[in-house]
Amino acid sequence: MPTSAAPNLRLGSAPDSWGVWFPEDDRQLPYARFLDELASSGYEWLELGPYGYLPTDPAVLADELAKRGLKVSGGTVFGNLHRPEQYEATVDLVGKVAALTASQGARHVVFIPPLFRDEKTDAVNDVVEWDADQWKTVHATANRIGKRMFEEHGVRIAVHPHADTQICTQAQIETFLDGTDSRYVSLCLDTGHVAYGGGDNLDLIARYAERIGYVHIKQMDPEILRQVRDERLGFGEAVKRGVCVEPPQGVPNPADIVAALSGLDAELFVIVEQDLYPCEPDVPLPIARRTREYLNGCGLGARHQQR
Repeated sequence: MPTSAAPNLRLGSAPDSWGVWFPEDDRQLPYARFLDELASSGYEWLELGPYGYLPTDPAVLADELAKRGLKVSGGTVFGNLHRPEQYEATVDLVGKVAALTASQGARHVVFIPPLFRDEKTDAVNDVVEWDADQWKTVHATANRIGKRMFEEHGVRIAVHPHADTQICTQAQIETFLDGTDSRYVSLCLDTGHVAYGGGDNLDLIARYAERIGYVHIKQMDPEILRQVRDERLGFGEAVKRGVCVEPPQGVPNPADIVAALSGLDAELFVIVEQDLYPCEPDVPLPIARRTREYLNGCGLGARHQQR
């Protein structure tokens, strides 16, 4: 295994790269097979994925990870920021994820706004743009949740721009960051979703370096991105068409991302994601191995990295 040329970056992967989007789904691998394949493909760090896919009992989860030599980089949760009537339900779920994450020694919770399209049918079921009043609510809610999670569980939320959400374009990402408290709210830079929204990853790294708390490294197929724009596709359909690709087949260039992140004065988890839902069971493992090897070649190491 080559020595990492980016010692401030720790490479991991996530259930998403094995076609897992939901806590339970007949089209997904059992969690034990996912963990076995994650470890065998050379990764040491993992993100927990949708709450309920992996064991939610801290002791059971710790045992499952320890026997495979795996460690947790962070948790993942979908939560609403623009509807005050959903605040308590959102806080309850984020709190569960934060508690489980902290129980494994991790300090990051990736927070994703709910998609305004149904993930399976692509039907639009919410507003697609926030107005000025909704943005005020979003900023206040994110700050409130971030502060509470930090005080109660010692974790920081990293808000994740995502296709088919109201935080996706460059302007939307900047509006979100400019209105939130850096003490409690950071950015999960998902390189693929930034590209999906037409944004500039390197510009965000340069101008918002102090806000980047966590990274998902992902690539998108430029031709399918064109289809998304021209045909106004939903993200679910785009994934079915293969919009997420393994490196170096898409945008942005992973080597450029690694070089830019390696220059930051911060230690960051860089988590591989390739949206594959749904996929055949034997598809993810060879992709995961090739992706890890490619990123090693970009100077992003996998094994034997310290927390």
